[in-house]
Amino acid sequence: MTAQRTYGGISAQERRAQRRVALLAAALEIVGTRGFAKLTVSGLCARAGLNERYYYENFDSRDAVLAALIDGIAEELADAILAAVRTAPPDTRATAHAAITAGVRLLTDDPRKAKVALIAGMATPELRARTTETVRVFARMVAAEGIDFYRMSAAAPDPAIDFRAMYLVGGLVQTLTAWLQGDLDLTRDELIEHTVDVFVLLGEDLADKRG
Repeated sequence: MTAQRTYGGISAQERRAQRRVALLAAALEIVGTRGFAKLTVSGLCARAGLNERYYYENFDSRDAVLAALIDGIAEELADAILAAVRTAPPDTRATAHAAITAGVRLLTDDPRKAKVALIAGMATPELRARTTETVRVFARMVAAEGIDFYRMSAAAPDPAIDFRAMYLVGGLVQTLTAWLQGDLDLTRDELIEHTVDVFVLLGEDLADKRG
């Protein structure tokens, strides 16, 4: 039985995971360079070097492929931002700068990730709904970090905190999308600095009002 489950020391489960990774890497290249419309089963499998049956082993639609890709990028983004916050100096601007820089760099060092997460993620109603939920998740993360940083009471939900967090994250998504499409004449460093200004302004203003 063991010989049937393993091949070259790799289990069937591990091989399936490797094939999934290969398919997602191929999807990132196709969607990130050519757009969601160019994502086909045959093209994806050819790019990944896999038989089409392995596609259906992992996914049942193009939306499912892109959703998995977006989820993976969102996880990378959250990890990068939280790591930056944990190692930043205990100063409002330094912390905001570290977090925003980490997020923007992750998405723009590899422009394919930004195009997938911010542009292709709006391609269908299902993907738009998923992207909206991802924004909510990051807004909750921003709210939690703000409450912790400013030592604000979190005994009960505060609509003002939730509003500002959603405003900041949603606004950054729209701004970064516009920048990627060439609608904002800013360098990446300028984009980061302006974003930090807004985050610090709204965060400190709310902390002062609650203080």
